[in-house]
Amino acid sequence: MDSQKLSHQAGQAHGQAQEKLSHHTGQAQQSLSHQAGQAQQSLSHHAGQAQGQAQEKGSNLMDMASNAAHTAKETALEAGHQVKASAQGAAEAVKNATGLNQNQK
Repeated sequence: MDSQKLSHQAGQAHGQAQEKLSHHTGQAQQSLSHQAGQAQQSLSHHAGQAQGQAQEKGSNLMDMASNAAHTAKETALEAGHQVKASAQGAAEAVKNATGLNQNQK
């Protein structure tokens, strides 16, 4: 009977050990799953922030490029007006010098 009793106790101890192992394994899995979820949320958050910052920088660069293009256009127009005025003045001077200016009658 002693061997049967020892065998029974050994079986019970084995069963209890399996239950504890199963319980701790389940807790570990839950903990890892929770940590993985938190890491995924953190990565998603940081990715969203990076995307927003990139969009803002892109928008700022587009604004700067637009402003530079507008300034270049205005500068070119002003230079064109100055060249036109200079050319008209030179043409009048040549007409006056050669006597072709009809307004001098």
